[in-house]
Amino acid sequence: MLRISLIPADSAVHSIVIPAYKEAANLSRTIEGITNALEAAGFSDFEIIVIDDASNDGTAELMANMEARDPRIRGIMNTTRTGFGRSIRQGLDLYSGDSVCITMADQSDDPADLVRYLALLDEGAECVFGSRFSNASRLHGYPFRKYLANRLVNSCIQLMFLLPLNDITGAFKCYRRHVIDGIQPLVSNSFNITVEMPLKAISRGYRYEVIPINWTNQADRTSNLRLGRMAPYYLFSILVVWLERLLIPRDNTRKN
Repeated sequence: MLRISLIPADSAVHSIVIPAYKEAANLSRTIEGITNALEAAGFSDFEIIVIDDASNDGTAELMANMEARDPRIRGIMNTTRTGFGRSIRQGLDLYSGDSVCITMADQSDDPADLVRYLALLDEGAECVFGSRFSNASRLHGYPFRKYLANRLVNSCIQLMFLLPLNDITGAFKCYRRHVIDGIQPLVSNSFNITVEMPLKAISRGYRYEVIPINWTNQADRTSNLRLGRMAPYYLFSILVVWLERLLIPRDNTRKN
């Protein structure tokens, strides 16, 4: 059920957008972990928006119950065509905060890292990106074939864009509102939105911080990402932003 947020527009609000497809088994624990971590750290003004990507596993009913218990939580059915990127884009049309963080529904991301993200935003960062592959990160149960593909893709992106960040492809990132406005239009419909958003933010000159983060694979998790099928989509997003960076002067791209 779509509801208009009652949070005052002038308050300092952090928004969390969670795309969810058949994650009813994980969602309540994911949201509880986020809520507990934010409250313990003193972040009381936040909203959590779950975009249900046409799941048929009881996600809608679960979200209706959670909404009834906590007005900071909203469950939204993806009203566009299905897809990870489309769900995120819908969430970015609906959030009301001064910043927004994209995080996964499957408990793979650590709520403690979200607290660190928001603290850095409050200190002045325009974007905060995590790396699952730094020396200080803890990576639990990352599938080996996926790890090899991830490292290859991220190494290529680092070389193309001359970046210190070695984990562009992770979805778990935070942005201030003016950055989200400044990286429009977002066009990715699937998982390639995870590279389109940070690459556009970096290429358009927004300040970003990179911190080590933790990632945990769930024992019963079946990934919705199909690497072979997604390769052309990732390549499209990377090349579009690379050409923008190459052909358009940076001073003409920033819009905040």
